[in-house]
Amino acid sequence: MSKARLEAFSDGVIAILITIMVLELRVPHGGDWAALKPLAPVFLTYVMSFIFLGIYWSNHHHMLQVTSRINGAILWANLHLMFWLSIIPFVTGWMGENHFAELPTAIYGCALLFSAIAYTILQQTIIHDQGPNSRLKAAVGRDVKGKLSGLLYLIAIPLAFVRREIAQAIYVLVALIWLVPDRRIEQHVMAASASLAGAAGTLEDDVH
Repeated sequence: MSKARLEAFSDGVIAILITIMVLELRVPHGGDWAALKPLAPVFLTYVMSFIFLGIYWSNHHHMLQVTSRINGAILWANLHLMFWLSIIPFVTGWMGENHFAELPTAIYGCALLFSAIAYTILQQTIIHDQGPNSRLKAAVGRDVKGKLSGLLYLIAIPLAFVRREIAQAIYVLVALIWLVPDRRIEQHVMAASASLAGAAGTLEDDVH
């Protein structure tokens, strides 16, 4: 499978997941503000999940920019990520319809945690395939943001049974950490392009 086909498939899956989530927003029976009040929990969970899916879509795109080829292991690692992302519409609706109850809030965190783990597995699979001079490894570095996100999820999940509002605040915090697209890969690609352009210019000067 080509990289373009893998990216198109992943884009399609994420677009469908967002569509499924928005269908959970039922049209209210009434024309005043009071009719919208029961929809508030569902709308808030939709917004949060939309942001999370947007973050994964953006960073997945950046990651594939420095991926030169796709092998079987990368293909299955990507499918593993799509599986956990496909759970998000279900847990989003469950948490919203039950007004952020303890168990749905914890399960929502589990879906986010396993999605993060799946993304890390995909990232490491690509790095392993690229070898010791992996462009992705050079761009990601120690992946402090990824490790911090996993730790915060591990704190929030059991906390949902004690202080669910704090658990929900942690989910929002993780989203804020990643809300700005990860520029490390983008900066690495731009630096590599500039280096190639400089080398090409030097070669052209030598020829003349």
